[in-house]
Amino acid sequence: YLYGESCDIFTDHKSLKYIFTQRELKMRQRRWLELLKDYDTNIQYHPGKANVVADALSRKSGMIAGIKVKEEIIRDLERLDVELYVRGQHGY
Repeated sequence: YLYGESCDIFTDHKSLKYIFTQRELKMRQRRWLELLKDYDTNIQYHPGKANVVADALSRKSGMIAGIKVKEEIIRDLERLDVELYVRGQHGY
């Protein structure tokens, strides 16, 4: 769904905003960067309480269980050894 589309990522993790410009990355950061580099993303920092969108989504995570994940995304996650869980259940 996201290939060829621009998407915004809102986070309360301030240093994540600079992941594309850091010179040295830990292995975990490299794996995430490897996944993100294929997408047109814009990471925006929103401090804790101001990030009401993320708060609302995290409280409504039960809705995510009904979303089907495209096979391309599943392959990307598996390649990076990332597992997706929603409320304790495997997401794909």
